[in-house]
Amino acid sequence: MFDFGIRDYRPRWMSGPRAVGAAHGARLRALAGRALTRLWVVWDLRDDEWFPDCPVLLDFEGEQVEINHWKLDELSLTWNSIDPRRPVEWPDFGLRWRDDAVPEAAPLLARPLRNVELLEWTGHDAARGTVDISFVFPEGRITIYNALDENGLSFAAPHPLSRPHPLG
Repeated sequence: MFDFGIRDYRPRWMSGPRAVGAAHGARLRALAGRALTRLWVVWDLRDDEWFPDCPVLLDFEGEQVEINHWKLDELSLTWNSIDPRRPVEWPDFGLRWRDDAVPEAAPLLARPLRNVELLEWTGHDAARGTVDISFVFPEGRITIYNALDENGLSFAAPHPLSRPHPLG
């Protein structure tokens, strides 16, 4: 199994909102009320940009959810398995974790999470059925979406073709 150069990371791939909700719904719901303390991404030091192939980590007062999209429709959520103080070892890249690389997240830090939504893409294209994870705060939201074989980040309202499945 490919570990993305991250020690102790064992992604568990699944597809569809039903599978994600069954496997992680209760734990995602339990994050409500906790404050977001950090958002970690892997940074490409050579190109000085986010490396979206690796998981995105959101820390809610010590409970860390690790989100990764892969291939066309696969999503992995893991919990508290990645130590962002350790190096990412991916051949041919200089990578490291950063918790200050996404300035759009700063206004949501220290804010309590209101709810988590699974967003199912309903468009009539190859992405139909993919699942994005959206963390809803009173002041905004962070969505980690499927950017077709990598992660994407959005701080905007969901696309009209995204069907929300609220967990709370």
